[in-house]
Amino acid sequence: MSLHRYVALGDSFTEGVGDPDPDRPNGLRGWADRVAEVLARQTDDFGYANLAIRGRKLPAILDEQLDAGLALGPDLVTIHGGGNDVLRPRVDVDALAARYEQAIGRLSASSARVVMFTLFDPGTTGVFAAMRGRFAVFNEWVREIADRHGATLVDQWRMRDVELPAVMDTDRMHLNSAGHAYMATKVLDALGVAHELVRPSLAPIPVLDRRERLAANARWSREFLAPWVHRRLTGRSSGDQVRPKYPTLVNVPGPAVPRVIYPGGEGSI
Repeated sequence: MSLHRYVALGDSFTEGVGDPDPDRPNGLRGWADRVAEVLARQTDDFGYANLAIRGRKLPAILDEQLDAGLALGPDLVTIHGGGNDVLRPRVDVDALAARYEQAIGRLSASSARVVMFTLFDPGTTGVFAAMRGRFAVFNEWVREIADRHGATLVDQWRMRDVELPAVMDTDRMHLNSAGHAYMATKVLDALGVAHELVRPSLAPIPVLDRRERLAANARWSREFLAPWVHRRLTGRSSGDQVRPKYPTLVNVPGPAVPRVIYPGGEGSI
C-alpha cells in the first residue's frame, strides 16, 4: 500500500508533546512525525501536514482543522481528540460523539483512509481514576463510529503489552519519547504498512516507598496539576500561542528545511 498525502489532526497527543526535538517545529517530534518518516521512504511524492495543537478540545479540533485538512487532499488522515473534553468537570459525551461522527463521515466520504484512536485506560488508581467510566463510554462511541464508517482503529485502551507509567512523560498526561516511538509502531501495524521500527526499550518503573510516593505526588501536583487547573479556571489553554507544526504539506519532517508540496510543483519554506 502506498500512501502519498498524510494529514494529522488532533491535540497534544498528535502534536508530539512529550517527545522533545529542538530541531523541529514547536520543538517536538512525536509518533505522527515518525509515521510520516516511514511513509516518506516508500514513495517519491510524499506530503505530510500536522495541524494538531495541544490543549484543543474535540469541537475546536473539528472547527479549526477539519476543513483545512480536507483541503490538502489527503489519502490518509489520523485524528485524535476527546481527552481534553472528558477531563472537564462537565461534558455531554453523547453529544460529543455525535459531533465526532459527523466529522468522521466527512473524512470517510473524501476517500481518505481514516485512523481513529481510543483514549488510554487511566486505571483504578491515580488522579484520573475517578473518570475511568467516562473514558470507557467515550471509547465505546469511538469504536462504534470507526465500525460504522470503516475507519482504522488504534485502540489504546486495549494496549496491555506495556505498563502505562513506562510510556508516560513526567506530567502523567502525555506519552514520553519511548511512548511516541511505541505508538508509531502501533499506527503503522494498524495500517498494514511494512516498517523496520522496533519496539523501544522501556526504562524500569521505579519502586517507591510510601514517603517517596507522597513526595513524587506533591511535586507532580505543584509542577503540573496546579498549572493545568489554573488554566482551566482562567479559560486559557496551553495551546493558545501555538501554531501547527506543518500547516502545509511537506515532503519529510525533521531538522532539514522541508519542501512544500504544491499542486504544480515544490518549493522551500
